[in-house]
Amino acid sequence: MVKPSEDMPWPAITHVGVGPRWDCVACAQPWPCAQAKEELLVEFKRFPSSLTIYMSAYLSQAIEDYSAHGGLPPPDLWDRFLGWVRSGRYVPDHKPAGDPP
Repeated sequence: MVKPSEDMPWPAITHVGVGPRWDCVACAQPWPCAQAKEELLVEFKRFPSSLTIYMSAYLSQAIEDYSAHGGLPPPDLWDRFLGWVRSGRYVPDHKPAGDPP
């Protein structure tokens, strides 16, 4: 899991999405990828409502991008952008490095 350090209280977001397909520029997975979700949860830990607003803006942009290119948004778009945001909804499918067993 991404954790802030004393030198950097907010981790740098390294896994970012870019339209019009909204894939991660770091790992080419549909964005937000698993790493982006972890990074975003850490960054917005103190302000979870802000994370919802932040991801809602990205969802809106993604819908606009898909529509502008003559296609329909993928059926999983809401789940990708907002379905995991609420506390307890996103559970990484891997064991974070460095955490005890």
